Amino acid sequence: QVQLVESGGGLVQAGGSLRLSCATSGRTFGDSDMGWFRQAPGKEREFVATIKWSGDVTYYADSVKGRFTISRDNAKNTVTVYLQMNNLKSEDTAVYYCAAGKYSRSSLFYTRPNAYDYWGQGTQVTVSS
Repeated sequence: QVQLVESGGGLVQAGGSLRLSCATSGRTFGDSDMGWFRQAPGKEREFVATIKWSGDVTYYADSVKGRFTISRDNAKNTVTVYLQMNNLKSEDTAVYYCAAGKYSRSSLFYTRPNAYDYWGQGTQVTVSS
């Protein structure tokens, strides 16, 4: 059973930091591109950040550039993806989702949800102002 499980969400004051983790299991994700998306109440799911399977290429949404950092740990057959979030703002409040796909080997664009095949259940991040 393929699983992506997010953790690390919570309540934080504006200007604070959180580190999200995404643990994978059920298959090998070493050759998968990994991403983070978020969805606020009443809004569509939006792209936050992605890291290619090689680990050397990352992309960020303009709204988080310079504040968030995505990274991955390819240990043996288990991949863990992190999202370090600094200087959090109230507008960062959302449910954050981890996703896995292979957009690097397709024509799909990394900002689109359809570029990812597997999704986690999400973790809530709430930033109080």
